[in-house]
Amino acid sequence: MSSNNVAAVSAFIEGAPPGELADVVNDVKALTPDDRNLLESARPAFKKYNEEQLTAVKLPGGAKNVLISAYNSLEDGRYYDVESRSAFAFDHMTQKASDVRSYVLESEHKDLITSLLKPLTLHAHEHYPSSVYAVYPTDSNTLAILLAANKYSPSNFWNGRLRTTYLYTPSTSTLSGTLKCDVHYYEDGNVRLTTKKEVSETSVPSGDVGGVVRAIAKIEKAWQEELNRGFGRLSEGEFKSLRRQLPVTRQKVEWEKVGSYRAGKEIGGGRR
Repeated sequence: MSSNNVAAVSAFIEGAPPGELADVVNDVKALTPDDRNLLESARPAFKKYNEEQLTAVKLPGGAKNVLISAYNSLEDGRYYDVESRSAFAFDHMTQKASDVRSYVLESEHKDLITSLLKPLTLHAHEHYPSSVYAVYPTDSNTLAILLAANKYSPSNFWNGRLRTTYLYTPSTSTLSGTLKCDVHYYEDGNVRLTTKKEVSETSVPSGDVGGVVRAIAKIEKAWQEELNRGFGRLSEGEFKSLRRQLPVTRQKVEWEKVGSYRAGKEIGGGRR
């Protein structure tokens, strides 16, 4: 097993489109049938992928999905969830949770986190029906507010994921964040849109958790409007310019007769 092979497989894993990690793993297995340890050697890439993609997992016996991220990571490959007050083991390769145990968060911001989850829940249900969200302390000064919304339609050859990560500092009432969108369309082709927006530090109402979430909603609305304008420009500009107005013969194709054309004669203008 060479380090180049491990690096190549790790790159494939880390670049897997939303909802398609299992497909990438199956492809790697098909391409490397003689190296069964290759995927195991790339295990760090699975961890990086799941944490960066804010992978959602349902706990055994649980009703709701919880997030996997660097912010709720514990030792020995375990993660915790605030709402369910539990900690669990997570296999990054299979994306399965196990060994769920009781876990009580010890943080000076515990009450604030609980208060933030209430308006965040309303925000998520209103704007992102298929979403998972969470609030975690990052240190003694900052909270991480996370949301991942997934929409998969493999039967129609597309999958998408939206991720938002905000860092809220209660002592200064400031908010900063990163918003990401990743959509893959692969019917008769392979088109992928990835976009990222950084939100610089902005002031929010002091001590008002509802105001924090309203600020988040305002940021995301502006971002989505910006994306819509960008799609409009692509449709009317760049994409349209890619279409050839006339074929190489400089003559319009009579589409009703296209079935009777003979390549190289009627389209090309003569025999070759």
